[in-house]
Amino acid sequence: MTFHGKTDRTRAAYERVLRDFEAFLDADRGVDGPAEAAHRDCMAWIHGLRGTVAESTVATYAAYLHRFYAYMTQVGAFDSNPMTLVVEEMDERINTDPTRREISLPEMREFVAGVAHPLDRALLLTMLKTGIRVGELCNLDLRDLSIPTTREELGVSIRPQLDGRGDALFVAADRAVGDVTDGERRTAANKRKRATVIPVDGELRRTLVRWLAVRPDPVSRAEPLFLSTADNWGRRVTPHIVHHTVETHASDRGWHHDGGGAEENVTPHYFRHFFTTHLRDRTGDRGIVKYLRGDVASDVIDTYTHDWGDRVRRTYAEHIYELT
Repeated sequence: MTFHGKTDRTRAAYERVLRDFEAFLDADRGVDGPAEAAHRDCMAWIHGLRGTVAESTVATYAAYLHRFYAYMTQVGAFDSNPMTLVVEEMDERINTDPTRREISLPEMREFVAGVAHPLDRALLLTMLKTGIRVGELCNLDLRDLSIPTTREELGVSIRPQLDGRGDALFVAADRAVGDVTDGERRTAANKRKRATVIPVDGELRRTLVRWLAVRPDPVSRAEPLFLSTADNWGRRVTPHIVHHTVETHASDRGWHHDGGGAEENVTPHYFRHFFTTHLRDRTGDRGIVKYLRGDVASDVIDTYTHDWGDRVRRTYAEHIYELT
């Protein structure tokens, strides 16, 4: 840091944070130094910071630790960077708009074809075809999905916002970590500015129907749409589960490497980038893409909401890509 011209104050801040992390590993986790720390140790440290300092400070401390591990990995002192997944799970707060690898539609189709597990396939297709964020994906409940299976066969009480919209998905806005909905404390956040209704095409509907056919009985009365089929059987999937799922399949494809940055690695956030890029190029309509992403102001989103059938569903149906 001295060779790179960092000030005494900056170096002192880094050392204070890294020493605190080192002390945490020793006292709370029984880990012999940062070289032995795993992803879960880093995540536990980050979690312990929340509530004691501002969220912006949590992000800063995470960035310090991430850069430390990245350097130690680069020079060969450590084998891998356990903070890579942690910062991805923090909603890409660090390096939010990097230059990413370009993946063509044929390449993505090959990738999807290699994913057989019904849950994994449903998670990936939902992100790729809606541009939904990880937290928003995890927060989806069964009543947020309006397709014949949920409306008719399962008799779900579909959200009124989906009435008359056909096959569609409702994504709520401003849901925070810790919010209690239907008796369940949420562990992920929704960051979109306004609630959004996203069309569900035939391809995504078939994938979700296949998932619903094997979906476990839920532990929560909130009836989460996506439930774990592994260690936390029947419980709502978490951002960590989604990131691990994507990382595993992307690694098999050579699209994810330990220590790699967002420029190289395919993550759930990359799927949002893929959706935005390809749908914007196909439609030439930035407004509709922004509406689907939940990024637009209330006056604009109201325009699309009032004319949803023509302005949104028709454009989406005409231009959304096929992946299977």
